[in-house]
Order: sequence, then structure tokens, then C-alpha cells
Amino acid sequence: MKNEPKRTSLRLTIVPILPARSELTFIVLFLECQSYRTLSEANRAQSFRGGGGYCDRSLVKAWYRFTGAAGNKMADTLVPRYHCGTNAPGYLTGGHPSVAQGAVSRKVCFHWSSHNCRWSINIRVLNCGAFYVYELSKPPAGCDLRYCGNQK
Repeated sequence: MKNEPKRTSLRLTIVPILPARSELTFIVLFLECQSYRTLSEANRAQSFRGGGGYCDRSLVKAWYRFTGAAGNKMADTLVPRYHCGTNAPGYLTGGHPSVAQGAVSRKVCFHWSSHNCRWSINIRVLNCGAFYVYELSKPPAGCDLRYCGNQK
């Protein structure tokens, strides 16, 4: 169908779980949920006031997880300019997926001037059950663009 999300194949591992009774149970673990980089800086939090100085132009394309003082996922509401340690903060649009949806394509908007989405980039997001991972790469317009965590 036209509005159906694009499904992508992910690498996964099937792990047996020792049975509590007589059944043998298996869980499926996406490799992306086991091997990722972390974004945990306090100045990456959407509540951090202060812009300039930080950008993600040197970010290599990989799977990332927001943790620690940055929050537990990417910000998914408009982040005010000059927050998150940058001038043009990036936030997820389209919402976070359920586990059953697998990896989905979402747009990250970068807020600049009077434009809530002056620049944007498509990324993939995967719900790992207890946390999310994001396939990120450098933002579309050089420096002063940065992905923000949801810590308020």
C-alpha cells in the first residue's frame, strides 16, 4: 500500500532461553540493539540552554542510543533554538515505533530561525524493547546542527 512504512531487513540473533518448565523459548535480538554507539553528553539534552560550539558534522553513519544525561531517546518534540548545545537543534518527527514495527524511516527536523524544520534528514529508528536505537549520519548542513536527547 502507498502509506505502508518501508520495511528493511536487519541482522538478528536468535537466542535460546533456558526453560523454567519443559518448554524451550527463543527470543530474537536485533544486532543493532546489541552493537551501537552512545550519545550521553549533558549538553545534548533538549533542556540544555546554550547554543553554538557543538555540531554533529563529524558523526559517522552508525546506530546510536541516547543515554545518561542526554536522555533515554531522541527528542520528539520541537526543541527551541540555542538548546542542546547548538544553534539548530534536531528532533524526531513522526513518533517512535513499536517493537513490532521493526526499523522504520523517520524524519529529523533541525529548528533554525523561524523555521521549525529548516533542514531535515531521513533516519531509521528501531525499538529494542527497553530503549531505541537510531541510524544517524552527519546532518545535512554543516555545523550548528545537532541531534538532541529528550532529557528535560
